[in-house]
Amino acid sequence: MSGRPQIVIRSQADRALAHRWIDHARPGTRIEFKAAQRTVEQNDRMWAMLTDIARQAMLYERRYTTDQWKVIFLHACGQEIQHVPSLSGGFIPYGQSSSDLSKEEMSNLIEFMFAWGAENGVVWSDPKQAEAQ
Repeated sequence: MSGRPQIVIRSQADRALAHRWIDHARPGTRIEFKAAQRTVEQNDRMWAMLTDIARQAMLYERRYTTDQWKVIFLHACGQEIQHVPSLSGGFIPYGQSSSDLSKEEMSNLIEFMFAWGAENGVVWSDPKQAEAQ
């Protein structure tokens, strides 16, 4: 086993494979358990919402890109965001990627964005979200 193998437990065969990997792991090997990763549908919805927000909303009298809004909302939902120095001066955000969020964390992020958008007059382009308003 080389690199960083990963397995999603969907069956007894997957569990057996994970046990074999553990049985053969070298001392000091790190094992990490994570909840199910966010879905493609959740990701698509998040980006559609971020696009609506970026087109319509301002924060502190300034417009932001979808990527900037993503960092703003991740931070607001308690995801760790740090600012590290850039090579050209100033600082850049660094933190958890939305692709690493669990289904539950992504649901919480989307719900927070939906509530914020409703409070700030965002009109959703997604018909399902518009119906909920």
